[in-house]
Amino acid sequence: MNNGTSEEKKSGWLGRLRQGLSRSSAKLAGGITDLFTKRKLDDAALEELEELLIAADLGVTTAAKLSAGLAATRFGQDVEADEIRGVLADEIAAILEPVAKPLTVDGEHRPHVILVSGVNGSGKTTTIGKLARHFKDQGLSVMLAAGDTFRAAAIEQLQIWGERNNCPVVASAPGADAAGLAFDALARAKADGMDILMIDTAGRLQNKKDLMAELEKIVRVIKKQDPTAPHDCLLVMDATIGQNAHAQVEVFKEMVNVSGLVLTKLDGSAKGGVVVALAEKFGLPVVAIGVGEKAEDMRPFEADAFARSLLGLEA
Repeated sequence: MNNGTSEEKKSGWLGRLRQGLSRSSAKLAGGITDLFTKRKLDDAALEELEELLIAADLGVTTAAKLSAGLAATRFGQDVEADEIRGVLADEIAAILEPVAKPLTVDGEHRPHVILVSGVNGSGKTTTIGKLARHFKDQGLSVMLAAGDTFRAAAIEQLQIWGERNNCPVVASAPGADAAGLAFDALARAKADGMDILMIDTAGRLQNKKDLMAELEKIVRVIKKQDPTAPHDCLLVMDATIGQNAHAQVEVFKEMVNVSGLVLTKLDGSAKGGVVVALAEKFGLPVVAIGVGEKAEDMRPFEADAFARSLLGLEA
């Protein structure tokens, strides 16, 4: 019975993933179909394919690598669009496989502290709410800390998710010291025997120095209570920013020890290929991806399912 339910959930998710990536796949798969209708794989075709892959946000390095792989096995041959899509999906899955690592909660740490960062508007607070739901579904207890103290809306939003998921939320008045709040939240989470503490943080990139100082301070005060914390530092990014995601990873890596990425709003753009470019360039674990508003629209990242959906193929 459980098996059937999990299979239904999985097939439902694959459908949502394909739908969520439909703009990206229409751009990529449509371009490949236009390019490879009754055509030999010659230098001109490879060059056009490389340009198409770059335009689909897979990045220059990845595009060159994928084109070279095709040239090595099929150069000079008559090729069909479906064959090219299938080969590319396999190659992209191979690039993504090493980074497809779901977030695992270490039972030795109580609580397992997850610091969540990202620019304002990336979907950070919503991501915390959705991940909290998944952890709760696994039978884990979760506490949330509203560490984005500069935005009253972020505090309210986190409190709504807390009520929805039956998770306690540690919050203070807007403008309060974020590090002090994180310290108090960790003390409470320890006292209450929580499995997980998720800490929201501010994301005002236009004032990088202040943001860096604040994040460093949060990490410093957390370590006073638990030298091993935070156990994960997630960076949440809006996939619609495309290639700008590279710069965000670089900036946040300077500030905190980013242990994993979460890509949101993949359904809102044709830039899903950026996930592949990020995997190739940074090799950071992609913990989860989001393709919609609901909690079930965010799931752990699976390389093969993503690659095939990106190319408009059945997963």
